[in-house]
Order: sequence, then structure tokens, then C-alpha cells
Amino acid sequence: MTDTTQQPISIDGPIRLLGIETSCDETAASVVESGRKIISNIVASQVDIHAQYGGIYPEVASRQHIITIYPIVEQALQDAHITLDDVDGIAVTRGPGLSGSLVVGLNTAKGLALANQLPIIGINHLEAHIYSAWLDHPERRTEDDPKFPLLALIVSGGHTELALMTDHLEYQRLGGTLDDAAGEAFDKIARLLGLDYPGGPAIQQAAIEGNERAFSFPRAWLENTWDFSFSGLKTAVLREVRRLEETNLPLPINDIAASFQAAVVDVLVNKTLFAAREFKAKDILVAGGVSANQLLRTRFEENDEFTVHIPPLVLCTDNAAMISGAGYYRFIAGQRDELDIDALPNWPLSEI
Repeated sequence: MTDTTQQPISIDGPIRLLGIETSCDETAASVVESGRKIISNIVASQVDIHAQYGGIYPEVASRQHIITIYPIVEQALQDAHITLDDVDGIAVTRGPGLSGSLVVGLNTAKGLALANQLPIIGINHLEAHIYSAWLDHPERRTEDDPKFPLLALIVSGGHTELALMTDHLEYQRLGGTLDDAAGEAFDKIARLLGLDYPGGPAIQQAAIEGNERAFSFPRAWLENTWDFSFSGLKTAVLREVRRLEETNLPLPINDIAASFQAAVVDVLVNKTLFAAREFKAKDILVAGGVSANQLLRTRFEENDEFTVHIPPLVLCTDNAAMISGAGYYRFIAGQRDELDIDALPNWPLSEI
């Protein structure tokens, strides 16, 4: 049995989808209308729980999802002032992500879909990050929608990827990280410097008082490819920290954080701009948790070649509104999944 059917359908009137997201350590549910209007968006974060481990503890994450998922779904429906009788389908993250976490969201969506005779749409988490750029918020208008061909940079804790979008739901993967994702590199360097988890906000905060030119950390350009690599940068920072520790002088944490952050941002911004020129993109879209980084946002906004679309901070990190948003485009394309669909923890964008 195939687990997906897809045939474009005619839509008459607004479409409301309940979105469910449990790919990692956020338990989230949302109701979004026609891929744009956020009617409710509830996120329960596990950051405080995992901070004691210095990173995500998968078994703890899945157990916490089990505890939290139904109250979060109920709150999303209550905040939207609707019941499941008022939604047209359920969009749920199928992958990529932590297998135990994904299963909780999938099984919840399957149960609700079966009990209420609703279609279910399995969503790729990376695609959902992209579609966060189409969600309404006070600063944007419909005419500000990203324009195709579009160069998308997805940058998060688990993924750093460049893709060319020629239309809705159409992707050409250009490149991705060969080792650590940018977000992973932030977490590891934050841990090395004794900063809080998650590393992205901690590095950014420390960098405010630092000099980004204090240390000349390497940039891995990987010429003639659109791939990324941050392992060499991470090693260079580690060696510099060890060298400085041997001097018995106070560690210049702020300068190290600022210099490291600048090295990551330089590569992300410049490779994206180069790719946009090469593939004659009209616009650039940046999405994922690391897109909340203020230096990254500033450097992209300073370019005078391309319009750059970056979601507001609340939509950068994992949330269910983006799942509903992507779900709408899949829904109108006719996608309907069977109730026996499995989680796909390593589901690449190129294989949707």
C-alpha cells in the first residue's frame, strides 16, 4: 500500500488545518487558515528540562511530548474558538527529527484524524520552516510574498541547507552541511565556553560585549560547491581556548563568542548570496532556528541585491503554525496520507 495520494483539487472557501509539531523538544499545535492566517499557535518548550544535560536528551523529550501533547492541542483549539468539527484536516510533522518525538505527534494526529474522520497530511519539517515565510504577521503584506525563483537557506540546530525553489513545493537541493549544522556548532562552542544551553542565544548575548575581529577564525568556503562545513571552525576555537587556558589568564569569552559568530555568519550569508546570483534568484528566504540570530539577520538585510525574507522571531524556532502553513499547500495539491504512515527521522527535503 502506498501511504500518500496526491491529486490537485479545487478549493472553495478558506481551509483550516490543525498543525501538530513534535520533531524535537517543542510540543506545538496551531490552527492556521489557508496557509496564512494564524488563528492560534501554542508552543510548550522543553529547554529548561534539557538545559541540565547541555543538549537534547531524546528519551526525556519523547516522554515529555506524551505528557504535553493533548493539553497543547486542546489549548490550540480553544484559543481558536473552534472544535475539530471546524477543521478541514490535520497536518503533522513526519520528519526529519527524533524518532521517539515524531511518533508521539504522528500517533496523536492519527488518533484525532480517525476519530473525527479528517484527512491527515504528513509534513517535512524543513519544508515547513520555508513556509513560515508565507504566514501573516503585522510587518508583512500579501504583496510581500517571496517571489520565485527563490533561494532558500534553512539553518537550524540539525540542518544547514541551500535549496532553489522554482515554485511552490518544487525544490532543487544545492548543498548542505558536511558535518555539524550551524546550530550544532553554536551549541558545542557555547558548552566549551561554559555558556548556557541553547547555544545560539547564549553566544549571541556574549558576543554583544565582544570584538568579532579579536580572533581570526577560519571560514570554510568549500569552493565549487554549495556545501557547508563547521567542524574546522569548531576545532580552531577549541585549540584557541586550550592555548589561552595554558596562559592562566582570564578567558576572553565575549571576544571568542563574537569572533566565532562572525565566522559562521560570514559563510552563511556569502554562500547564500553567491548561490542567489548564480541561479538568478529573485528573492532569498532564510528560515530555521538560527535565522533568529541578530547578526545573521542584519548582514542579510544589509545586502542591496536581493529582497531577503526572514520570519519574525516567534516563527523562526520550531512551531506548529509553519506545519499548518506547509500543510495548506500540500492539501490543495491533493495530498492525503494513509493512517499507517511512519515517521521518517532522516527525511531529506529533496525526497519529499
